[in-house]
Amino acid sequence: MKSLVQVDIDVPRERLAALFADPTLSTKWMDDIERYEPIGGQPGAPGSTYRLVPRKGDMVFVATVIANDLPNESRLRLDAGHVTVAITARYVAIAAKRSRLVSEEVFTFKGLVGKVVGFLGRAAIHKAHRRHMEAFKRFAEA
Repeated sequence: MKSLVQVDIDVPRERLAALFADPTLSTKWMDDIERYEPIGGQPGAPGSTYRLVPRKGDMVFVATVIANDLPNESRLRLDAGHVTVAITARYVAIAAKRSRLVSEEVFTFKGLVGKVVGFLGRAAIHKAHRRHMEAFKRFAEA
């Protein structure tokens, strides 16, 4: 399943890319994340890994930074028991101080139960993706 969200943000592209690609800032804009826990590598560098621990529930994501071609794009993979999410973020300059964040999330659900849950949860997943991107916009513009 794929979810695509685009949001225009009133910051220069370089700043947008730097803020979004920095995993240590995740808790500042993702209201459902309790903490960021580094596992290995320099935060944000390709190959680095970290945990995103939720405020509620037990779905801990282990993130791996796949690539950072800043200020153009960044890619990472999130793994949690029954789902893997491939995230690609593209940063597009619209004007000197205005940029577009294009966030694509591709969900791969494991097992029959995971696939059924993923199918039934499509609307909720896209809504959560949109909510995160809007929260990031507020954070970046503040």
